[in-house]
Amino acid sequence: MKHLAALNKYFLTNKWLLILGLLFTAISIVFSVFQPIMVRQIFDLLAHNIDEYRLLDNTALKVAFRADFTHVLAFYGVSILIFALLSGFFLFLQRQTLIVMSRHIEYDLKNEIYQHYQKLDLNFFKMHRTGDLMSRITEDVSRVRMYVGPAIMYASRTLFLIVIIVYLMLQVNPLLTLYTLSPLPFLALTIYYVNRIIHRKSERIQAQLSNITSIAQESYSGIRVIKSYIQEDASARHFEEASEAYKDSSISLAKTDALFQPTMALMIGLSVILTIFIGGIQVIRGNITVGNLAEFVIYVNMLMFPFFSIGMVASMIQRAAASQQRINEFLQIAPAIKDEPDAKSVKLKGGVRLENVTFTYPHTGITAISNFNLHIKPGQKVAVIGRTGSGKSTLAQLLIRMYDPQEGKVMVDDQDIRHLRLADLRGQISYVPQDVFLFSDSIANNIRFGDPSASIETVQTAARQASVEKDILGFNDGFDTAIGERGVTLSGGQKQRISIARALIKDPNILIFDDCLSAVDARTEKEIIGNLYAYLKNKTAIIITHRIFALFEFDSIIVLDEGKIVEQGTHNDLLSLNGYYAELYARQQSGDDESVSE
Repeated sequence: MKHLAALNKYFLTNKWLLILGLLFTAISIVFSVFQPIMVRQIFDLLAHNIDEYRLLDNTALKVAFRADFTHVLAFYGVSILIFALLSGFFLFLQRQTLIVMSRHIEYDLKNEIYQHYQKLDLNFFKMHRTGDLMSRITEDVSRVRMYVGPAIMYASRTLFLIVIIVYLMLQVNPLLTLYTLSPLPFLALTIYYVNRIIHRKSERIQAQLSNITSIAQESYSGIRVIKSYIQEDASARHFEEASEAYKDSSISLAKTDALFQPTMALMIGLSVILTIFIGGIQVIRGNITVGNLAEFVIYVNMLMFPFFSIGMVASMIQRAAASQQRINEFLQIAPAIKDEPDAKSVKLKGGVRLENVTFTYPHTGITAISNFNLHIKPGQKVAVIGRTGSGKSTLAQLLIRMYDPQEGKVMVDDQDIRHLRLADLRGQISYVPQDVFLFSDSIANNIRFGDPSASIETVQTAARQASVEKDILGFNDGFDTAIGERGVTLSGGQKQRISIARALIKDPNILIFDDCLSAVDARTEKEIIGNLYAYLKNKTAIIITHRIFALFEFDSIIVLDEGKIVEQGTHNDLLSLNGYYAELYARQQSGDDESVSE
């Protein structure tokens, strides 16, 4: 239960629903146990009056006696019916409170997990598969809901029913009660042993289900690659193998459950046999009445569901514990990137400074930036060029604080960004990533993602500045065109330009473009560069690229290699150095006219 203790805060939040549900459970049981008491009274009444009835043969009193006795039996019958209806009514209220409570907890738990996912840093998402994240917020939460709802409901009803019935049985005959309940210790040992097996198997099943979800998610996302390499059969085999393992584990758990329930039935059957045998002897000896024996038999039958539910509740709890353990693993991970206690809100002007920054990726151990120093004044335009793996994208990630460096400081307007509120920092910087991501929504809403309050006119202006407005208006639904998952219906260049429009609509003082023009042709690139040159006036811009924009007048161009600046200066300065920049420029000039912006 230690894993499920994390849910206690939700019970506290919904305490009134829980209290009412338990109260309705107790009232429902009280009304239900009145029925065997009345059955006992009927049997005893019959046994007591039957001899008197026979003595009245051939007398006028016999008819009156039978009429009175019929009225008494009718009263008992109606009373039993009324108590049954009242018990059912409060049972209905019990479900309406406890099951509703479980839905509230499910809602809160899903939101807590989702919000925690949002707070975790990029390294977490690189270390965990999307399918596993999805499984924990769906399948695992559903298993947990079975504990906070049905399991609590059945367990409380079982506990109240056993306590009340055992008390009433002891009042009638302690010896018969002892014999009737004698199989319970064996039942407890069985439950303990089987529960351990169920927990172990449930944990394995949930992990295998996460694996299946991950495989399916990756296959759907990469379906074009699978089809291009004709790997449909291999992909299907991979999924089939994972499904086979899940099926075998599920069947194994089902076999355990199949053994559990008959064992429970056997224990209950032994109780019924002992009740009738020992109770019959007690009746013969005159220690109890026939009505008491009938009452005991009904009590034992009433205990059948609680005993059966013990196994069901135990299974629910063990499965929920295995799922909650998986959920806790993520909820207990503290975000590496978060607001410091002294974090403050400021209006950014655009100055950027990196002082002796060294950064190593935690999941790979690769040092991407080493003893790095850079100073950008507000309003300056800086190009960052370098080979693949030179640290260009890492520089962008550090500036928007997706990661914190192990050494050195990243500063904006002479303030360490670790002392700024994350929402303010990222809200005042527009970042166009290298791997463009568009949501399964309309084009307008994808652009408006940068500023949800933007009007359609503002959206159109941003699209025009990103040179994508003509393409959008060419679609049947224009800006209302649904673009599918990850923008699958658009070309690479269109996705990049929509992503640029999303960044421009924020109208920030700092913009970072990470190789975001790689999929557009030279003519469109020149148009975008022209629009950006006018837009970026008085704004700080960092353009990360593997191309040279000769017509864009940069204040500074830096060339990275192995996480360090190896060349820095203006376009003409770098050409005079006759280094990597000059070599790249010459190669682009002579080798591929379309790869140079001129």
